[in-house]
Amino acid sequence: MILSDDRQSHLAHLVTDKVWGDDIADFSDDDQALKATKQAIMLFVKEVSDIDKHARDKVATLKRNVMEGTTEWEIMYRKYYEEEKNRRG
Repeated sequence: MILSDDRQSHLAHLVTDKVWGDDIADFSDDDQALKATKQAIMLFVKEVSDIDKHARDKVATLKRNVMEGTTEWEIMYRKYYEEEKNRRG
């Protein structure tokens, strides 16, 4: 999942506005809360990208040369993606 910086910033604003608006949390410093939310989204996007790359690399190293876009590739990709996701917690 690739999200542009603008999209990540927009999502961070939506999240902080919703959390504040629903009285889930009060922020002593709005800028600090927004910065922390942006950081969390950035780390999430990086983690998802790393897991995706790992799964794609693992499928690419299979001896039977599975072609991307095939059903077998999709199954193997999902399997390796879930394994890596579970391994990372």
